[in-house]
Amino acid sequence: MPSVQLLLPMRKPKISKCVSPARLVFVLAAALLLSGCGLFKTKTKVAVPQPLAPLVEADLPQMVEEINRLAAVRALNGKVDIQFLDNSFAECGIVEKYRTADGRVVVQRPGQVYLLIQAPIVGLKIAEMSSNGQRFWAALYQGDEKYRRFVTGTNSATYERLEADGRGASPDCGSDGKRREQAMQRATVSALSSLRPQHFTEALLVQPVSLEGSSHIYAVAETFEEEPDTRPAAKKGARVIHGYYVLSELEPTAAGRARVLRLFWLDRVGTLRLARVQSYNERGQLITDVVYSNPQPFGADGRLRLPAQIELTRPQDHYSIRVMFQDPSAVKVDQPLPDDAFVLKNTSGLPEVDLDKRK
Repeated sequence: MPSVQLLLPMRKPKISKCVSPARLVFVLAAALLLSGCGLFKTKTKVAVPQPLAPLVEADLPQMVEEINRLAAVRALNGKVDIQFLDNSFAECGIVEKYRTADGRVVVQRPGQVYLLIQAPIVGLKIAEMSSNGQRFWAALYQGDEKYRRFVTGTNSATYERLEADGRGASPDCGSDGKRREQAMQRATVSALSSLRPQHFTEALLVQPVSLEGSSHIYAVAETFEEEPDTRPAAKKGARVIHGYYVLSELEPTAAGRARVLRLFWLDRVGTLRLARVQSYNERGQLITDVVYSNPQPFGADGRLRLPAQIELTRPQDHYSIRVMFQDPSAVKVDQPLPDDAFVLKNTSGLPEVDLDKRK
């Protein structure tokens, strides 16, 4: 039997072609781009807020000691710069018309205060206020004659917000010309009428804290807040992480229940310093928010280091104001005045409004 031979077609072997280095680089670059690799994306620097240091450690008695150091001040008497601040709950008027002013403030325990607000440079009186601890008086001198008034009331009373026309009219802040000017004056009257003198006593003279013989409960927690970097060498827009102790003052109301009276914020950076006090009412609403800054030696002897800038916010009264002592070394510390210095007289013959009779 003859042999059978299977003849299979032979394939030519593939010959590898040489690839030039330039072509290889091009192919690799294209592959990287198509794969979405981020090697060639533009990098953006993200500024991460840095924590301020060093942080001091303190226990509850040390915190109380710092609060009561400020609470030991009995009286302050000095010239101030007053700035009405823009904020989310301020209407047109006082912020726009009297953004900054000069003045003098006298505060004296237990609850006495005299405040003069006047226009810068010319010294024109804008408002004058006082309280003897039980009653308060406020005189508004500027604006049309119908907006000038002398207001009196009781410190412990709660009043509706006082408008210039006595009917609760809201200012038409969006108008132009004469209507806008009238709206600004009405808003200014309303804001200054809400600016009770006793609020300054509470802000400038901190009430003491007592751990013994009191029904109050105190609790401490630490917190870290992201804030603008206000240091002199800070870059524009820089932010930092600021460490605080928050001391809560609580009042028991029933079994297992309590309400917040005050929150004390104590700055921990470098040294222990009272930086903020927040006060609340029975419903838990924020009534007063006071921020203390720029500690300076006060008085001729400089023995007391006190905050030279106080920012007072009253959310329920719709105003925020900043008080800055012009020359802390010239402030008279613990030099009391007679009681009649805190009873304002209506020497200008302004129309009088007794808020107790309007209730």
